[in-house]
Amino acid sequence: MTAPIKPILTRLATPSLRWICLLLICAAYLQGGINKLMDFQSAVGEMQHFGLSPAGPMAALVIAGELGASLLILSGFYRWLGAGYLAVFTLMATLLANRYWEIAGPERFMAANGFYEHLGLAGAFLLVAWHDLRKEP
Repeated sequence: MTAPIKPILTRLATPSLRWICLLLICAAYLQGGINKLMDFQSAVGEMQHFGLSPAGPMAALVIAGELGASLLILSGFYRWLGAGYLAVFTLMATLLANRYWEIAGPERFMAANGFYEHLGLAGAFLLVAWHDLRKEP
């Protein structure tokens, strides 16, 4: 990195900007959890679509996990746990919903993109957990 840029970037690395970055990483889970909470029957339908049973309790568990883990990350309280949970949840969900190897045609391309984007998101959550666990006491 060139010398004049580093001091500028260092000044931008504030706790507020860090929190905004964490909010961006959690955005899909906050949006998904709130939408499922506001339309619980659609959330139950989503569970049924993916063959998860019993659908009602599974929907409630997904909502609690998405919102609860996001709040842990944003609050900093057991951030590593929230990030680890969302990493595992994301990996499991993408293995369930983006099975591109079973699809043909243009849908395969879109499912593969979604699959690898979700792997990247799971990696981001693991990095958040790693940073939280490595901070000095």
